[in-house]
Amino acid sequence: MSEASAPERDSGRFYEDFHVGQRIVHPLGRTVLAADNSWFSLLTQNQNPIHIDRHHSERTPFGKPLVNSCLTLALATGQSVNDLTRNVLANLGWDEVRLPAPLFEGDTLYSESEVLAARESRSRPEAGIVTVRTRGRNQDGTVVIEFRRTFLIWKRAHAPAHAAEAG
Repeated sequence: MSEASAPERDSGRFYEDFHVGQRIVHPLGRTVLAADNSWFSLLTQNQNPIHIDRHHSERTPFGKPLVNSCLTLALATGQSVNDLTRNVLANLGWDEVRLPAPLFEGDTLYSESEVLAARESRSRPEAGIVTVRTRGRNQDGTVVIEFRRTFLIWKRAHAPAHAAEAG
């Protein structure tokens, strides 16, 4: 089931809105600029020249700078927040992170997620635990990242009111 546009987008999904097999296309793409890659690498103290030295990168088998893989993970996760975790209590983990193809400066990343599991939390009855597989593709449709993410999310009746809703 594809849900490219969902009414939950404004207030976010709650535990009850997830079901196994659900496919959610995250609508916003993001073109990665050289400045994004350089700043992210420097801010995270990643000094690998393949991300920040164009001259060095041109001499690698890729022939150009690779986007920092942690930036790729952060972007794909960020693209999913509005659709998956606006009502999250906590992220519980990222697992099985795979990078089957490189993402380059100038590429655009698009992401989608599939719900793999959803169950009520045993320790927090006001919440549920959801696991998704998120795939990020470049503008050509090539998968450049894939990972599982598990999060603890409010049940609708227990969620705190958003500041905007509280007035």
